[in-house]
Amino acid sequence: MKKLYRFPQKHIMLSVPLILVLGFIIGSFVDTSFLRPTILIATMVMIYATMVGLDFNELKSLKGSKTLFISIIINFIIIPFVAYGIGMTFLKERPIMFAGLALSALLPTSGMTISWTMLQRGNVTLAVKLTIFGLLLGSLLAPWYLLLMVGQFIDINIWATVRTILLIVFIPMILGQITYKLILRKTSVKHFKKHIKPNFAPLSVWGMLYVVFVSISMRAKMIVSNLELILIALIVLIVFYGINYLISTTVAVKWLNREDGIALVNGTVLRNLSISIGLAATTFGAEAALIVTLAFIVQQQSITYYSRISEKFWFKEEKQHTWKEAL
Repeated sequence: MKKLYRFPQKHIMLSVPLILVLGFIIGSFVDTSFLRPTILIATMVMIYATMVGLDFNELKSLKGSKTLFISIIINFIIIPFVAYGIGMTFLKERPIMFAGLALSALLPTSGMTISWTMLQRGNVTLAVKLTIFGLLLGSLLAPWYLLLMVGQFIDINIWATVRTILLIVFIPMILGQITYKLILRKTSVKHFKKHIKPNFAPLSVWGMLYVVFVSISMRAKMIVSNLELILIALIVLIVFYGINYLISTTVAVKWLNREDGIALVNGTVLRNLSISIGLAATTFGAEAALIVTLAFIVQQQSITYYSRISEKFWFKEEKQHTWKEAL
């Protein structure tokens, strides 16, 4: 059972496509719309699992303020502008997909930000700070950015969006902190991080897969009859992530040391797709959820290749300024 529980997390590149295919197949024959109300619950469980153990004391330190400021500029000015330009170019006639792209762009940082920074031997403490600030600011600003970016194309109930964010972000955040405090009454922080925290991550992945399955299966017939949606979504996402990697890497190499630069790239390129898909599915529908679902695949695959390439060139440990000197 333990292996089954951890399987989706260990094989995320296999799990997401399988759930997509399963959603399409089952949704083509069975009406799964009765599962719609469960999406919100699954999303809250998914976010709750990532919030247990998140250290908000990191907000008190002023260390890394320069990188934090740069990340805010990139995450909340440059990337939304990039997403808006791409959306106007490719998705003006598909406003629901435009909303899905906007959601992906407006909610930065996730557990992946911390995980990949650790794997690349970057500044993990800074990555935690970027994650916390990105989550809080993104949750507060996303509804208003959505109104500005796609409000002219679709009717956005701003207060309903705010209410949804409160439900799927702040309530799980509070419950996660309560859980963390209760656990620390019986064990140490070191033991929690090593033996308990890893058990929460698969729960988040299972929640995400459930949301993906329900979202896609409910509109499977519509999507299957419009397979060009998948092609369009993939093109849009490849362009979106490609531009983001270029901007973040250029800034990181020019103005930051290696460790902080890694944290910046992971804190600006990697988006909080878990929250995004929950919002997309509950607020906008299957087309929006589809583009966020495909973003899981593009994001995971791209950061895997990026980390390998960057460590050979601009983020080499033995010579940190290789690319900088070339510039």
